Amino acid sequence: MASDDSSDPTNDANRPLSHGRFFLVWLLLGVQSFGGGSVVLAGIRRAAVEEYRWLSEAEFVRDWALIQITPGINLIALIILLGRRVAGKTGIVLALTGLLLPSALITVLITSLYAHFAGRAEVRAALRGIVPVTVGLGLRTTWQMALPLLRESSQEGRTSFVLSLVLIVGCGAVFARWDQLPVVLMFCGSGLIAALYRLHRAARMRTVLPVPPLEPEAEP
Repeated sequence: MASDDSSDPTNDANRPLSHGRFFLVWLLLGVQSFGGGSVVLAGIRRAAVEEYRWLSEAEFVRDWALIQITPGINLIALIILLGRRVAGKTGIVLALTGLLLPSALITVLITSLYAHFAGRAEVRAALRGIVPVTVGLGLRTTWQMALPLLRESSQEGRTSFVLSLVLIVGCGAVFARWDQLPVVLMFCGSGLIAALYRLHRAARMRTVLPVPPLEPEAEP
């Protein structure tokens, strides 16, 4: 007798979504998208990686890194990419509409209310209290996205792990010191360092691995 695994959450996560359900996912993300880009990114990552498993952790990090070197708004590019991956061209329209429509309406409403109450001391105090939450969510998302890279690097060896850690910390320090530095230069520099390390590692592996001896030719 076959076991009933309909209650297994992994089955629900891997089951294809209808267009209506896919739109509802993004609509709920749009309603919850308070706090800026880091909060939106955290919600998208949770839905794409943990809840519905459209992508693995490593794939999400790689896609996000690739999007960083494209012009325009990064989150919009990510939404387009995920929408097309899951539901094709229709998915792009559903994802963009679902995420942006409630966000735009709520933003207009909050802005109109803020114009009337911005001068009140309790409102200013509440806004100051929101900032730490946003920063905390941003740090948590950053850590979650860095983990797959560090895990993969640790499996390749200590040198690869140290290099990844140095690039993460170094890029953060450079941006903290020179915040006007073009982002594309940082991406090109980090990419060049990683590429040179890979080439050096591949060349070293070729010299370390023994060359198999030639088999003697068979006598006629």
